[in-house]
Amino acid sequence: MKLVVSVVVFATAVTFAGTPVAASSPAAGKTYYVAPAGSDGAAGTQAAPWASVAHAQAVAQAGDTVYLRGGTYAYSRANKACASQTDRVDAITLNKSGSSGNPIRYWAYPGETPVFDFSRVSDNCRIKGFDVTGNYIHLKGLEVKGVPQNNNLNHESWGVWISGSNNTFELLDLHHNMGPGLFIQDGGGNVVVNSDSHDNYDPRTSNGAGESADGFGAHISANHPGNVFRGCRAWWNSDDGFDLINAFSSVTIENSWAWRNGYLPQTTTPSGNGNGFKMGGYGGKYVGNGVKHYVRTSVAFNNKAAGFYANHHTLANDYFNNTSYNNHPDYNMLGITSSGGATGLGNLRNNIAYAGTSTSNMSGTSASYNSWNVGVTLSDAQFRSVSTSGWDARRQADGSLPVLPNLRLAAGSGLVDKGTNVGLPYHGSAPDLGAFES
Repeated sequence: MKLVVSVVVFATAVTFAGTPVAASSPAAGKTYYVAPAGSDGAAGTQAAPWASVAHAQAVAQAGDTVYLRGGTYAYSRANKACASQTDRVDAITLNKSGSSGNPIRYWAYPGETPVFDFSRVSDNCRIKGFDVTGNYIHLKGLEVKGVPQNNNLNHESWGVWISGSNNTFELLDLHHNMGPGLFIQDGGGNVVVNSDSHDNYDPRTSNGAGESADGFGAHISANHPGNVFRGCRAWWNSDDGFDLINAFSSVTIENSWAWRNGYLPQTTTPSGNGNGFKMGGYGGKYVGNGVKHYVRTSVAFNNKAAGFYANHHTLANDYFNNTSYNNHPDYNMLGITSSGGATGLGNLRNNIAYAGTSTSNMSGTSASYNSWNVGVTLSDAQFRSVSTSGWDARRQADGSLPVLPNLRLAAGSGLVDKGTNVGLPYHGSAPDLGAFES
Protein backbone atom coordinates (compact mmCIF):
# COMPACT_ATOMS: atom_id res chain seq x y z
CA MET A 1 0.00 0.00 0.00
CA LYS A 2 1.37 3.41 -0.90
CA LEU A 3 2.43 5.51 2.08
CA VAL A 4 0.92 8.97 2.14
CA VAL A 5 2.61 11.24 4.67
CA SER A 6 1.48 14.65 5.87
CA VAL A 7 2.19 16.73 8.95
CA VAL A 8 0.55 16.80 12.35
CA VAL A 9 2.11 18.97 15.05
CA PHE A 10 1.88 17.66 18.59
CA ALA A 11 1.28 19.72 21.67
CA THR A 12 3.25 19.95 24.86
CA ALA A 13 -0.07 20.44 26.60
CA VAL A 14 -3.54 21.65 25.74
CA THR A 15 -5.02 24.15 28.17
CA PHE A 16 -8.09 26.25 28.71
CA ALA A 17 -8.17 28.86 31.44
CA GLY A 18 -4.93 27.39 32.77
CA THR A 19 -6.22 23.84 33.18
CA PRO A 20 -4.35 21.10 31.29
CA VAL A 21 -6.65 18.65 29.54
CA ALA A 22 -4.43 16.45 27.41
CA ALA A 23 -0.76 15.78 27.98
CA SER A 24 1.46 15.07 24.99
CA SER A 25 3.98 12.69 26.54
CA PRO A 26 2.92 9.12 27.30
CA ALA A 27 3.40 7.88 30.84
CA ALA A 28 5.53 4.83 31.54
CA GLY A 29 4.17 1.89 29.62
CA LYS A 30 4.93 -0.19 26.59
CA THR A 31 5.08 1.31 23.12
CA TYR A 32 3.83 -0.40 19.98
CA TYR A 33 3.62 0.56 16.31
CA VAL A 34 1.08 0.06 13.53
CA ALA A 35 1.65 0.91 9.85
CA PRO A 36 -0.33 0.42 6.62
CA ALA A 37 2.33 -1.94 5.29
CA GLY A 38 2.81 -3.76 8.57
CA SER A 39 1.89 -7.32 9.55
CA ASP A 40 -0.09 -8.51 12.54
CA GLY A 41 2.36 -11.39 12.71
CA ALA A 42 5.25 -8.98 13.31
CA ALA A 43 6.64 -7.86 16.65
CA GLY A 44 4.82 -4.53 16.83
CA THR A 45 8.08 -2.59 17.03
CA GLN A 46 9.02 0.49 15.05
CA ALA A 47 11.06 -1.66 12.70
CA ALA A 48 8.41 -4.40 12.48
CA PRO A 49 5.00 -2.76 12.96
CA TRP A 50 1.62 -4.41 13.08
CA ALA A 51 -0.99 -3.78 10.40
CA SER A 52 -4.21 -3.23 12.35
CA VAL A 53 -5.62 -1.32 15.27
CA ALA A 54 -7.59 -4.42 16.20
CA HIS A 55 -4.43 -6.42 16.77
CA ALA A 56 -2.83 -3.56 18.70
CA GLN A 57 -5.84 -3.39 21.00
CA ALA A 58 -5.65 -7.12 21.68
CA VAL A 59 -2.12 -6.62 23.06
CA ALA A 60 -2.14 -3.12 24.58
CA GLN A 61 -2.82 -2.60 28.28
CA ALA A 62 -3.55 0.45 30.43
CA GLY A 63 -0.70 2.96 30.14
CA ASP A 64 0.52 1.68 26.76
CA THR A 65 0.92 3.78 23.63
CA VAL A 66 0.19 2.59 20.10
CA TYR A 67 1.83 4.82 17.50
CA LEU A 68 0.01 4.83 14.16
CA ARG A 69 2.36 5.58 11.30
CA GLY A 70 1.37 7.89 8.48
CA GLY A 71 -0.40 6.58 5.42
CA THR A 72 -3.84 5.35 4.43
CA TYR A 73 -5.63 2.59 6.30
CA ALA A 74 -8.37 1.61 3.87
CA TYR A 75 -11.34 -0.51 5.00
CA SER A 76 -13.77 -2.40 2.79
CA ARG A 77 -15.93 -4.14 5.39
CA ALA A 78 -16.98 -3.99 9.02
CA ASN A 79 -15.75 -6.41 11.67
CA LYS A 80 -19.04 -8.30 11.63
CA ALA A 81 -21.84 -8.81 9.14
CA CYS A 82 -25.05 -6.78 9.18
CA ALA A 83 -27.88 -8.72 10.82
CA SER A 84 -30.34 -6.57 8.89
CA GLN A 85 -30.34 -3.44 6.75
CA THR A 86 -31.00 -1.38 9.88
CA ASP A 87 -28.30 -3.01 12.02
CA ARG A 88 -25.24 -1.11 13.25
CA VAL A 89 -21.74 -2.41 12.59
CA ASP A 90 -18.21 -1.16 13.28
CA ALA A 91 -15.13 -1.02 11.12
CA ILE A 92 -12.98 -0.55 14.26
CA THR A 93 -14.17 -1.32 17.80
CA LEU A 94 -12.21 0.03 20.76
CA ASN A 95 -13.63 -1.82 23.76
CA LYS A 96 -10.57 -2.39 25.92
CA SER A 97 -10.26 0.22 28.66
CA GLY A 98 -7.30 1.95 30.19
CA SER A 99 -7.48 3.36 33.69
CA SER A 100 -7.41 6.76 35.35
CA GLY A 101 -4.02 8.33 34.69
CA ASN A 102 -3.09 5.41 32.43
CA PRO A 103 -5.19 5.52 29.28
CA ILE A 104 -4.52 3.38 26.25
CA ARG A 105 -3.20 5.82 23.65
CA TYR A 106 -3.70 5.47 19.90
CA TRP A 107 -1.60 8.35 18.65
CA ALA A 108 -0.35 9.49 15.30
CA TYR A 109 3.39 9.08 15.09
CA PRO A 110 4.89 12.58 15.46
CA GLY A 111 5.04 14.42 12.16
CA GLU A 112 2.79 11.93 10.33
CA THR A 113 -0.94 11.58 9.65
CA PRO A 114 -2.65 8.19 9.73
CA VAL A 115 -5.68 8.42 7.43
CA PHE A 116 -8.57 6.03 8.14
CA ASP A 117 -10.55 5.80 4.92
CA PHE A 118 -13.87 3.98 5.29
CA SER A 119 -15.34 5.02 1.94
CA ARG A 120 -15.17 1.48 0.52
CA VAL A 121 -17.00 -0.23 3.40
CA SER A 122 -19.79 -2.07 1.61
CA ASP A 123 -21.89 -3.39 4.50
CA ASN A 124 -25.56 -2.68 3.85
CA CYS A 125 -26.55 -1.16 7.23
CA ARG A 126 -25.49 1.68 9.55
CA ILE A 127 -21.73 1.98 9.88
CA LYS A 128 -19.45 3.36 12.57
CA GLY A 129 -15.87 4.08 11.54
CA PHE A 130 -14.53 4.00 15.12
CA ASP A 131 -16.83 2.65 17.83
CA VAL A 132 -15.35 3.65 21.19
CA THR A 133 -17.11 1.68 23.91
CA GLY A 134 -14.18 1.45 26.31
CA ASN A 135 -13.05 3.96 28.94
CA TYR A 136 -9.81 5.91 29.37
CA ILE A 137 -8.82 5.77 25.71
CA HIS A 138 -6.98 8.61 23.97
CA LEU A 139 -7.13 9.08 20.18
CA LYS A 140 -4.81 11.75 18.81
CA GLY A 141 -3.84 13.09 15.41
CA LEU A 142 -6.03 10.80 13.27
CA GLU A 143 -7.86 11.63 10.05
CA VAL A 144 -11.22 9.86 9.71
CA LYS A 145 -13.12 10.08 6.45
CA GLY A 146 -15.62 8.53 4.10
CA VAL A 147 -17.93 6.50 6.35
CA PRO A 148 -20.82 5.63 3.98
CA GLN A 149 -24.53 4.99 4.07
CA ASN A 150 -25.29 2.12 1.73
CA ASN A 151 -29.08 2.22 1.86
CA ASN A 152 -31.79 4.79 2.60
CA LEU A 153 -33.57 2.93 5.42
CA ASN A 154 -31.62 4.61 8.23
CA HIS A 155 -30.55 7.91 9.65
CA GLU A 156 -26.86 8.68 9.58
CA SER A 157 -23.67 6.65 9.83
CA TRP A 158 -20.82 8.04 11.99
CA GLY A 159 -17.11 8.78 11.74
CA VAL A 160 -16.44 8.26 15.47
CA TRP A 161 -19.18 6.95 17.79
CA ILE A 162 -18.63 7.11 21.57
CA SER A 163 -20.44 5.33 24.39
CA GLY A 164 -17.53 4.93 26.81
CA SER A 165 -16.41 7.39 29.49
CA ASN A 166 -13.36 9.48 30.35
CA ASN A 167 -11.92 9.32 26.86
CA THR A 168 -9.95 12.02 25.03
CA PHE A 169 -10.27 12.80 21.33
CA GLU A 170 -7.55 15.21 20.27
CA LEU A 171 -6.47 16.70 16.94
CA LEU A 172 -8.91 14.64 14.91
CA ASP A 173 -9.75 15.63 11.32
CA LEU A 174 -13.21 14.23 10.52
CA HIS A 175 -14.58 14.83 7.04
CA HIS A 176 -16.70 13.59 4.14
CA ASN A 177 -18.63 11.15 6.29
CA MET A 178 -22.30 10.36 5.60
CA GLY A 179 -23.32 11.49 9.06
CA PRO A 180 -21.73 13.27 12.04
CA GLY A 181 -17.97 13.38 12.18
CA LEU A 182 -18.01 12.60 15.91
CA PHE A 183 -21.01 11.59 18.00
CA ILE A 184 -21.22 11.04 21.78
CA GLN A 185 -24.08 8.63 22.29
CA ASP A 186 -23.38 7.91 25.94
CA GLY A 187 -20.75 8.00 28.64
CA GLY A 188 -19.45 10.90 30.72
CA GLY A 189 -16.21 12.79 31.13
CA ASN A 190 -15.29 12.62 27.45
CA VAL A 191 -13.22 15.53 26.14
CA VAL A 192 -13.11 16.41 22.44
CA VAL A 193 -10.29 18.91 22.06
CA ASN A 194 -8.76 20.79 19.13
CA SER A 195 -10.59 18.70 16.54
CA ASP A 196 -12.19 19.58 13.20
CA SER A 197 -15.32 18.17 11.55
CA HIS A 198 -16.24 19.39 8.09
CA ASP A 199 -17.76 18.56 4.72
CA ASN A 200 -19.98 15.83 6.14
CA TYR A 201 -23.14 15.08 4.11
CA ASP A 202 -25.70 12.28 4.36
CA PRO A 203 -27.38 11.83 0.96
CA ARG A 204 -29.28 8.65 1.88
CA THR A 205 -30.70 9.51 5.30
CA SER A 206 -34.26 8.21 5.65
CA ASN A 207 -35.69 11.54 6.85
CA GLY A 208 -34.19 13.47 3.95
CA ALA A 209 -30.84 14.09 2.35
CA GLY A 210 -28.58 16.30 4.43
CA GLU A 211 -30.72 16.19 7.56
CA SER A 212 -28.38 14.35 9.93
CA ALA A 213 -24.74 15.10 9.07
CA ASP A 214 -23.66 17.33 11.96
CA GLY A 215 -20.09 18.23 12.66
CA PHE A 216 -20.28 17.12 16.29
CA GLY A 217 -23.20 15.59 18.19
CA ALA A 218 -23.92 14.65 21.81
CA HIS A 219 -27.23 12.91 22.52
CA ILE A 220 -26.41 11.50 25.94
CA SER A 221 -28.61 9.69 28.46
CA ALA A 222 -28.99 10.84 32.07
CA ASN A 223 -26.28 10.61 34.73
CA HIS A 224 -23.32 10.99 32.35
CA PRO A 225 -22.03 14.52 33.02
CA GLY A 226 -18.75 16.11 32.04
CA ASN A 227 -18.66 15.84 28.26
CA VAL A 228 -16.78 18.78 26.76
CA PHE A 229 -16.02 20.14 23.30
CA ARG A 230 -13.08 22.54 23.46
CA GLY A 231 -11.17 24.30 20.68
CA CYS A 232 -13.17 22.52 17.96
CA ARG A 233 -14.27 23.71 14.50
CA ALA A 234 -17.29 22.62 12.44
CA TRP A 235 -17.88 23.88 8.90
CA TRP A 236 -19.64 22.94 5.65
CA ASN A 237 -21.66 20.21 7.35
CA SER A 238 -25.03 19.61 5.72
CA ASP A 239 -26.97 19.76 9.01
CA ASP A 240 -25.71 21.55 12.16
CA GLY A 241 -22.23 22.38 13.39
CA PHE A 242 -22.78 21.21 17.00
CA ASP A 243 -26.01 19.41 17.99
CA LEU A 244 -27.08 18.60 21.57
CA ILE A 245 -30.64 17.46 20.89
CA ASN A 246 -31.89 14.76 23.30
CA ALA A 247 -28.93 15.20 25.65
CA PHE A 248 -30.08 14.31 29.17
CA SER A 249 -26.67 15.07 30.71
CA SER A 250 -25.03 18.51 30.64
CA VAL A 251 -22.55 19.31 27.88
CA THR A 252 -20.09 22.20 27.70
CA ILE A 253 -18.88 23.78 24.46
CA GLU A 254 -16.11 26.33 24.71
CA ASN A 255 -13.65 28.16 22.50
CA SER A 256 -15.14 26.57 19.37
CA TRP A 257 -16.16 27.84 15.90
CA ALA A 258 -19.02 26.91 13.57
CA TRP A 259 -19.63 28.30 10.09
CA ARG A 260 -21.33 27.53 6.77
CA ASN A 261 -23.40 24.69 8.18
CA GLY A 262 -26.72 23.75 6.58
CA TYR A 263 -25.52 23.64 2.99
CA LEU A 264 -24.25 21.03 0.62
CA PRO A 265 -20.53 21.12 1.37
CA GLN A 266 -18.60 23.82 -0.47
CA THR A 267 -21.79 25.29 -2.00
CA THR A 268 -24.56 27.71 -1.06
CA THR A 269 -27.24 25.11 -1.86
CA PRO A 270 -29.44 24.74 1.26
CA SER A 271 -29.51 21.31 2.85
CA GLY A 272 -30.29 20.45 6.50
CA ASN A 273 -31.13 22.59 9.54
CA GLY A 274 -28.04 24.76 9.44
CA ASN A 275 -27.51 25.99 13.01
CA GLY A 276 -24.04 26.71 14.27
CA PHE A 277 -24.67 25.58 17.85
CA LYS A 278 -27.93 23.71 18.54
CA MET A 279 -28.03 23.75 22.31
CA GLY A 280 -30.41 20.97 23.26
CA GLY A 281 -34.11 20.35 22.92
CA TYR A 282 -36.06 17.10 23.09
CA GLY A 283 -37.76 16.82 19.74
CA GLY A 284 -40.00 19.84 20.33
CA LYS A 285 -41.55 18.26 23.43
CA TYR A 286 -41.34 19.23 27.09
CA VAL A 287 -39.58 16.75 29.38
CA GLY A 288 -39.24 17.03 33.12
CA ASN A 289 -35.64 15.85 33.32
CA GLY A 290 -34.00 18.17 30.83
CA VAL A 291 -30.57 19.55 31.74
CA LYS A 292 -28.66 22.78 31.35
CA HIS A 293 -25.91 23.15 28.75
CA TYR A 294 -23.14 25.72 28.46
CA VAL A 295 -21.59 27.47 25.46
CA ARG A 296 -18.94 30.13 25.87
CA THR A 297 -16.14 31.95 24.06
CA SER A 298 -17.37 30.50 20.77
CA VAL A 299 -18.03 31.92 17.29
CA ALA A 300 -20.75 31.26 14.73
CA PHE A 301 -21.02 32.92 11.34
CA ASN A 302 -22.64 32.46 7.93
CA ASN A 303 -24.71 29.47 8.99
CA LYS A 304 -27.94 28.84 7.10
CA ALA A 305 -30.07 29.27 10.24
CA ALA A 306 -29.24 30.46 13.77
CA GLY A 307 -25.77 30.96 15.09
CA PHE A 308 -26.88 29.85 18.58
CA TYR A 309 -30.22 28.03 18.91
CA ALA A 310 -32.10 26.85 22.01
CA ASN A 311 -34.17 24.43 19.88
CA HIS A 312 -37.23 24.22 22.17
CA HIS A 313 -35.05 23.50 25.18
CA THR A 314 -36.82 23.10 28.52
CA LEU A 315 -34.63 25.31 30.72
CA ALA A 316 -32.23 28.20 30.38
CA ASN A 317 -28.76 27.36 29.07
CA ASP A 318 -25.80 29.70 29.67
CA TYR A 319 -24.55 31.64 26.63
CA PHE A 320 -21.49 33.60 27.76
CA ASN A 321 -18.97 35.62 25.71
CA ASN A 322 -19.91 34.37 22.26
CA THR A 323 -19.75 36.11 18.88
CA SER A 324 -22.43 35.56 16.25
CA TYR A 325 -21.99 37.17 12.84
CA ASN A 326 -24.34 37.16 9.87
CA ASN A 327 -26.63 34.36 10.99
CA HIS A 328 -30.42 34.51 10.73
CA PRO A 329 -30.93 34.94 13.59
CA ASP A 330 -27.68 35.24 15.51
CA TYR A 331 -29.36 34.07 18.74
CA ASN A 332 -32.67 32.18 18.70
CA MET A 333 -33.74 31.40 22.26
CA LEU A 334 -36.90 29.47 21.43
CA GLY A 335 -37.73 27.33 24.47
CA ILE A 336 -40.75 25.36 25.59
CA THR A 337 -42.87 25.56 28.75
CA SER A 338 -44.19 22.65 30.79
CA SER A 339 -47.55 23.13 29.08
CA GLY A 340 -45.94 22.93 25.65
CA GLY A 341 -46.05 26.64 24.88
CA ALA A 342 -43.27 28.67 23.30
CA THR A 343 -41.11 30.93 25.45
CA GLY A 344 -37.65 32.42 25.43
CA LEU A 345 -35.12 30.54 27.56
CA GLY A 346 -31.49 31.41 28.08
CA ASN A 347 -28.99 33.30 30.23
CA LEU A 348 -27.07 35.57 27.87
CA ARG A 349 -24.09 37.69 28.97
CA ASN A 350 -21.26 39.40 27.10
CA ASN A 351 -22.36 38.22 23.66
CA ILE A 352 -22.07 39.97 20.29
CA ALA A 353 -24.67 39.78 17.52
CA TYR A 354 -23.74 41.59 14.32
CA ALA A 355 -24.61 41.70 10.62
CA GLY A 356 -27.39 39.12 10.71
CA THR A 357 -30.81 39.16 12.30
CA SER A 358 -29.67 39.78 15.85
CA THR A 359 -32.12 37.92 18.08
CA SER A 360 -35.45 36.12 18.21
CA ASN A 361 -37.62 34.61 20.94
CA MET A 362 -35.98 36.71 23.64
CA SER A 363 -39.07 37.31 25.78
CA GLY A 364 -38.52 35.33 28.98
CA THR A 365 -34.73 35.18 28.75
CA SER A 366 -32.22 36.74 31.13
CA ALA A 367 -30.14 38.88 28.79
CA SER A 368 -27.84 41.74 29.78
CA TYR A 369 -24.39 43.11 28.94
CA ASN A 370 -24.76 41.95 25.34
CA SER A 371 -24.04 44.05 22.26
CA TRP A 372 -27.77 44.78 21.85
CA ASN A 373 -28.05 45.89 25.50
CA VAL A 374 -25.10 48.24 25.98
CA GLY A 375 -26.04 51.19 23.76
CA VAL A 376 -23.18 50.84 21.29
CA THR A 377 -23.93 51.21 17.58
CA LEU A 378 -22.21 48.33 15.81
CA SER A 379 -20.23 48.71 12.60
CA ASP A 380 -17.32 47.02 10.89
CA ALA A 381 -15.07 49.57 12.57
CA GLN A 382 -15.65 47.91 15.93
CA PHE A 383 -13.59 44.93 14.70
CA ARG A 384 -10.08 44.42 13.46
CA SER A 385 -11.57 42.43 10.57
CA VAL A 386 -14.96 41.02 9.62
CA SER A 387 -13.48 38.58 7.13
CA THR A 388 -15.15 35.18 6.89
CA SER A 389 -12.10 33.69 5.18
CA GLY A 390 -9.18 31.87 6.75
CA TRP A 391 -11.01 30.30 9.67
CA ASP A 392 -9.85 26.84 8.55
CA ALA A 393 -6.17 27.86 8.76
CA ARG A 394 -3.55 25.56 10.23
CA ARG A 395 -3.68 25.24 13.99
CA GLN A 396 -0.94 26.55 16.25
CA ALA A 397 1.99 24.38 17.28
CA ASP A 398 0.22 23.35 20.50
CA GLY A 399 -2.88 22.29 18.55
CA SER A 400 -4.98 25.27 19.59
CA LEU A 401 -7.01 27.40 17.20
CA PRO A 402 -5.18 29.79 14.87
CA VAL A 403 -4.95 33.40 16.03
CA LEU A 404 -6.76 35.52 13.43
CA PRO A 405 -7.78 39.18 13.37
CA ASN A 406 -11.25 38.10 12.25
CA LEU A 407 -14.06 39.33 14.52
CA ARG A 408 -11.62 40.42 17.21
CA LEU A 409 -12.34 43.82 18.69
CA ALA A 410 -10.43 46.80 17.31
CA ALA A 411 -8.39 49.01 19.60
CA GLY A 412 -10.80 51.58 21.00
CA SER A 413 -13.90 49.52 20.20
CA GLY A 414 -16.94 50.48 22.24
CA LEU A 415 -17.36 46.79 23.12
CA VAL A 416 -14.11 46.61 25.12
CA ASP A 417 -14.66 46.32 28.89
CA LYS A 418 -18.45 46.43 28.43
CA GLY A 419 -19.21 43.02 29.92
CA THR A 420 -19.80 41.59 33.36
CA ASN A 421 -17.83 38.99 35.30
CA VAL A 422 -19.18 35.51 34.53
CA GLY A 423 -16.18 33.64 35.91
CA LEU A 424 -14.08 33.60 32.73
CA PRO A 425 -10.60 35.18 32.54
CA TYR A 426 -10.46 38.80 31.39
CA HIS A 427 -8.16 41.82 31.24
CA GLY A 428 -8.98 45.40 32.17
CA SER A 429 -11.79 46.72 34.32
CA ALA A 430 -14.42 44.31 32.96
CA PRO A 431 -14.71 41.56 30.35
CA ASP A 432 -14.90 42.51 26.69
CA LEU A 433 -17.95 41.46 24.73
CA GLY A 434 -17.62 38.49 22.39
CA ALA A 435 -15.44 35.43 22.12
CA PHE A 436 -12.04 37.13 22.11
CA GLU A 437 -10.66 39.07 25.07
CA SER A 438 -8.36 41.86 23.91
